[in-house]
Amino acid sequence: MSFQDIIFYFFSTVLVLAALGVITARNPVHAALLLVLAFFTSSGLWLLLEAEFLAITLVLVYVGAVMVLFLFVVMMLDINIDRLREGFLKWFPFGALLALVMAAEMAMVLMGKQFGLEEMPPPPSRGADYSNTKELGRLIYTEYVYAFELAAVILLVAIVSAILSDHHAFIRVRDNEPRGSRFVVEFPVKGQST
Repeated sequence: MSFQDIIFYFFSTVLVLAALGVITARNPVHAALLLVLAFFTSSGLWLLLEAEFLAITLVLVYVGAVMVLFLFVVMMLDINIDRLREGFLKWFPFGALLALVMAAEMAMVLMGKQFGLEEMPPPPSRGADYSNTKELGRLIYTEYVYAFELAAVILLVAIVSAILSDHHAFIRVRDNEPRGSRFVVEFPVKGQST
């Protein structure tokens, strides 16, 4: 067993244990911290696959922004844990059945002929001048440009919707304009009536 295999099994074990800790932790803050650990170890696995851009993006975006924001939201909320656990026994049989179906599906995929060390060799070594960031950018802006642009438009619509709903804006027709000719977005100012 090589040193790279040892590192892979170490990161994989920590990742699986952290993921189990996320779904079994009783405290939401502990679950969020375990999710941060899971993100860090999965970025380590990305580094083993020589995908440095994806690894640093996972750390910067998910750990640096999303998880910190989620952690602060969880810490600021007063979550009633007892009320969340009320229907556990009622839904346990359905959850157990769903877990067995998912475990069977994963076993069928992972135990098949297409998996294994022989069928999935490590990625070929690249030269020092190879940049996977450049290769990823080439793929995004050539082969997957329509999907990338569609995702950008969906995110733009979500951002505009969040801003408009947060500021409690409303769209109305001005009284002095002919009906249907001019729409105005007004943001109420604190202390003024609308």
